[in-house]
Amino acid sequence: MRLKTQALLVHLLTATGAVFAMLALLAAAQGEWDVMFLWLVVAFAVDGVDGPLARKYDVKVNAPRFDGVLLDLIIDYLTYVFIPAFALFQSDLLPGWTGWFTIFVITFASAMYFADSRMKTEDNSFHGFPGCWNMVVLVLFAIRPDFWIILALVVALAVAMFLPLKFIHPVRTHRWRGLSLPIAFAWVFFAGWAAWVDFHPESWAHWGLVCTSVYLLFVGLVQQIVPPRRARTGAR
Repeated sequence: MRLKTQALLVHLLTATGAVFAMLALLAAAQGEWDVMFLWLVVAFAVDGVDGPLARKYDVKVNAPRFDGVLLDLIIDYLTYVFIPAFALFQSDLLPGWTGWFTIFVITFASAMYFADSRMKTEDNSFHGFPGCWNMVVLVLFAIRPDFWIILALVVALAVAMFLPLKFIHPVRTHRWRGLSLPIAFAWVFFAGWAAWVDFHPESWAHWGLVCTSVYLLFVGLVQQIVPPRRARTGAR
């Protein structure tokens, strides 16, 4: 297979995320939250593999007609932000004005973040919370906390988008990738499991989701506090 054809196929793979987003939205419109999250997990998995493939086949050189970065951002906004915000609003997790407030905060802050030219750090991590609301909302559906906790979490993460805080990319952040990548795979597994059992409150998937989410959320901050080994050695 020609390299140009392979590069084009990577773009087509990325574009399937839009189809999965539509399937998730249709499920959400009917209140089928388990089906919606299953499609979002599939889209999340595609998003995890298309980047390495794009770099492997150098799509910027071999398939330059399509802007892979722009295509990825469009689909990410749908699957990471728009549909999860819609699901949170339509669910029974947020009463009255709190649902309106939450979707306004999530969609507005995320639109600004996705347009931020300083989104990435030098080590390919994210500068600020990367707008992974699909992961956040899935965990909220699983553990169903009080709505005040949800409000506080949404506001805190929206503010964290624009603070000098580091959040890792499990695939591209090299430091501790040997641990981060398996934990990211574990998160996908637990997310699919939780959705498959329709967020049954006694499912062990919820514990796995919480533990893996806490790691993925805070490991970048730990890396900011704990300098690399070479930096500590050089300081002696």
